[in-house]
Amino acid sequence: MTVVEVIETRQDQTESLGCGPLRPPGAANFLPMRQQIFEYVRAAGLIARVDVAKDLAISPGSVTALTAELIDEGFIREATAPRRDADSGRGRPPVALGVNPAAGYVAGIKLSDQAHAAVILDFAGNRIAEAVTARKVVHQSFAQTIDASEAVLMKALAQSGLKLADLNCVGLGLPGVIDNETGIVPWSPLVSERDFPMRAAFRDRIGRPVEIDNDANLVTLAEMWFGAARSLSDFVVVTIEHGVGMGLVLNHRLYRGTQGLGMEIGHTKVQLDGALCRCGQRGCLEAYVADYALVREASTALNWDRQRATEPHVMLESLYDHAKAGNAGAQAIFHRAGRYLALGLANVVNLFDPSLILLSGERMRYDYLYAEEVLSEMANLTLLSGRNPPKVEIHAWGDLLWAQGAAALALESATDTAISGGA
Repeated sequence: MTVVEVIETRQDQTESLGCGPLRPPGAANFLPMRQQIFEYVRAAGLIARVDVAKDLAISPGSVTALTAELIDEGFIREATAPRRDADSGRGRPPVALGVNPAAGYVAGIKLSDQAHAAVILDFAGNRIAEAVTARKVVHQSFAQTIDASEAVLMKALAQSGLKLADLNCVGLGLPGVIDNETGIVPWSPLVSERDFPMRAAFRDRIGRPVEIDNDANLVTLAEMWFGAARSLSDFVVVTIEHGVGMGLVLNHRLYRGTQGLGMEIGHTKVQLDGALCRCGQRGCLEAYVADYALVREASTALNWDRQRATEPHVMLESLYDHAKAGNAGAQAIFHRAGRYLALGLANVVNLFDPSLILLSGERMRYDYLYAEEVLSEMANLTLLSGRNPPKVEIHAWGDLLWAQGAAALALESATDTAISGGA
C-alpha cells in the first residue's frame, strides 16, 4: 500500500458551478452579513433562500431583505432550481438565488519564463476569455514586463468583447518575492531590476485597480476557489516549475506572513554552502529541484554541449526521455531531485501538519519527482507518531489555471469593494 495516495489530474475549467471557498457556517462572520450572503450564494452556484437562512443561522426575514437589496443592485438574480424529488411535474418550479454573471468582470494574468497567460472571469466565476503570449526576452526590464502584461491582457479582452473600463479589478501573478500589501517586487527571476513598484505601475498603465501576488499563492487561490480544496480549511500547495514555490491556507485564508513574504519553500536551505540558487544564495531547495537545476546537472553529468544547453526546455525533455530509456546518469539526477523534494515536503509536514499537499506545476509531468520512494522517504522524515501522513495529490495545471488564480485574487478584491464598499 502506498504511504501517500497520489492522484494525477489535469484540470480545465471554462464554466463555474459555484466558486469560492466552501466555508462552514460561521467561518466568514468577520464579513458584513450582506457580503456573507453574496459569497455563500456564489459558492453554492444556486441555492434557495431558506437554505441560506438555515446554513448561515440568520432569520428568513433578514435573508429576504438583504437578497432583495442585492437583486435590486444587480449582484444576484433569481433562477429556477432543480427539483429535489421525483415529483417534478407538480406545482411551481422552485426558485433559487444565483450570482448575476454580468454584475462585474475581472482579469487574471500569470507571468512566467516561457509564456504569459490571461483569463477574463465574470462575477460568478465563469471563464469567458483566455489568451497566451510567448515570452520573447530572456531577461526583461521592468518596463518590458509592464508592456508584456498589458499585451496579454488586451489580447484576452479582445476575445471577450470587453474593454478595460469593464474590468472591476485585475490580478497579476509572477514568480519571486512579492509584497502583496505594498505591491512592490523585491526580486523576481523574470525582471532584471529589484524593488520595483509593479502594482502601482501597472495600475497607472491600465487605469484599473490591480492586485499582485506571488504565483504560488495564486495557484493556491485557484485550488481554494475552483479546485480540489474548496471545502478544506487547511492545505498546502507546492509548485515546481522554473522555480519552487509554496502556498499555505489556514482556516480558509491564504497565509502570507507578516510582510507578505512568507512560504518561500524554494529558498529554504537543504544544504549549507550547497548549489548556487538563482536568488544568489546557496543550498536552496530549488537549486536542486527546479528545472534550471536539473538542466545544470545534466549539462555536467551527461556532457551536453553549450549549444544544446541554450535550449533548457528541450534539454529537460531530453533528460527525461534518457531517464525513461534507462540512462543511469539521467535517472540519478531525477533521483537526487526527488530526495531533496522529499526533505522539503517533510519539513512542510513537520511545520504545519496539513491534511492535504497539492503538488502543482508543469514539472509534475516528471513522475520521478513523486515516485513512491520519494513519498515514502517524505513520510519517513516526518514525526508521524503512528498517525496517517497527509494525502498528496498531483495537479499538473497549465498557465491558464494559474492565471485563474490571479483572477480569483481580483474577484476577491472586487467583491469587497462592490458588496461591502471595501469595509
